[in-house]
Order: sequence, then C-alpha cells, then structure tokens
Amino acid sequence: MTDEPRHFLDVDDLTADELAEVLGLAAEYKAEQGAGILHDDLDNQTLGMLFEKPSTRTRISFETGMTQLGGHAIFLGESDIQLGRGEPLKDTSRAVSRYVDVLMARLFDHDSLEEIAAYSDVPVVNGLTDDAHPCQTLADLLTIQEHAGGLEGTSVAWVGDGNNVAQSFVIGAALSGIDLTVATPEGYGIDDDVVERAAELGGAPEIVDDPAAAVDGADVVYTDVWVSMGQEDEREEKLAAFDGFQVNDELLAGAGEDVSVMHCLPAHRGEEITDDVLEGERAIVWDQAENRLHAQKGLLVWLVEQA
Repeated sequence: MTDEPRHFLDVDDLTADELAEVLGLAAEYKAEQGAGILHDDLDNQTLGMLFEKPSTRTRISFETGMTQLGGHAIFLGESDIQLGRGEPLKDTSRAVSRYVDVLMARLFDHDSLEEIAAYSDVPVVNGLTDDAHPCQTLADLLTIQEHAGGLEGTSVAWVGDGNNVAQSFVIGAALSGIDLTVATPEGYGIDDDVVERAAELGGAPEIVDDPAAAVDGADVVYTDVWVSMGQEDEREEKLAAFDGFQVNDELLAGAGEDVSVMHCLPAHRGEEITDDVLEGERAIVWDQAENRLHAQKGLLVWLVEQA
C-alpha cells in the first residue's frame, strides 16, 4: 500500500521488473480469455476516460477491458467536461478522481497530463499525448514477446518519424532488452532527452539515417504514420522529407528471413507502408491492435493493486 497513487505517464514509470509483471498479467488475461475464463478483478471499479483527441483503438480497448474485468468505463469528450476551458485542470482532476478508481487521459499537451496526475487521488494513465504513447508500447512489447519468443536481444528497426509512439517504444525497448535501431530523416529524430533516458536504463538505440541499414537482419520492422494527428498543415513538407523511408517489399528484402512488420494504426497505405506489406503474411499489426486490450487490462489491474 502506498500513500500516493502510481501513475503511468510513460513506460519508465515502471521498473524493468514491473514492466515484466504487467506484461505477464496481460499474457495471462489473453490466454484465459481465449479459454473462456472470465474475471471480475475490477468489479465495481470505474475508469474515467478524458479525450481531447479522437480515438478508435484507445476508447474501445479501454472500455471493453473494463467490462471484461467486471468494471465500468465513462467516456468524457471535449464537449462533456471543461478540460481546462474555464475550470483549471487541477480542479477537474481533483473532482473527477473523487468519483472514479482510475483516470485515463488522451490529450495533446503532455504538461496537461502531468498536471492532472499531480492533483489526482487515483492512478492516471496516459492514453496518448504529443510526447508519449506508453499504452501502445505495452501492446507492442506483448506482440513482440509472442512472435519472437521473448524480448531480450530481439532485433527491432524503427523506420520513419521519431514521434510519440517511437519515443515511448525507445524507452520500452531499453527496459526490456530489445536491440533497437532507429532510422529517421534529419530533423525528425528521437528527442535527445528520450535517448538519454534510454541510455540511463541501459539501452540507448542505435540512430541511423538509412532505412536499409536499420532493417539489416532485423527480426521486426516497425513504422507509423509520417503525418500525425494535428500535423496536417505539415503534410507536403513531411512527405518530401520521408522519401525513401517507406516500408515496402524492397526495404524488407534486407531484413531477417522471418521478419515481422508492425504498425500501431491507423495506417496511411501507400505512404509509410504499402498495402501489399500491410496485408501480407509478415504483418502482425492485427495481433498488435488486439493486444492493446490485453496489455491495458494487465496495466489497470496492476495499478489498482498498488493503490
């Protein structure tokens, strides 16, 4: 028992052992769901969900996960509550956390998430900010663990934008012992402070600017959209900058013989990844998408148990 709630604002809010524990719980829930075993671990618990950004996978996976665990989720969009418009975030956080058992927020500004966490009486989960997407990383690690047979020493290449998904994955890779290489165009790389955090955890990624060098011998190749939500005005500039970074058959020819391809979705087919690759046998993106559900179930139960 602790006086302060444990929050999950980025992956390194967990230690390596705690990360392994959460992934272990996730794997158990997935296996037992497949066997028809039901759980009520979060019976009578409520998850409050604050959304500034729209979502498909985040909303459905959290709501379904709470239902499967015997609990309940409340969706609160921009028009439903203040989210800083008139009422200070700290006031919203203090009030809402008196009603719910866990609070998940999907926001633009990471500082806003940190303010919510600072004033919350219950665990706060980052459902995505412009800086980080740690719940996606949990699903990514669970997927790699399933397909590669483990995490330690697995070779993963990130090809594309050094965005919020990439930055959380860098931290998750460092915590779990993944051998990560990141290929991004100049000006679109991983933030220096994220690389430093990864180094402190014992696993700074290798940084290159050549996608072919990054995927050489890789077990997994991971990409994401080049134009993220809210960056639509940068579209033409980004498409030009990312020329040559598409994950396609030609690029994958230099990867490992049994390479798997990951994408956190939604995908812009024909831009960062071809339709043939996304629909091909090497793609494990649908397992990755499903694993948002199982990973978040493991996380929610783990956080509630710490309270």
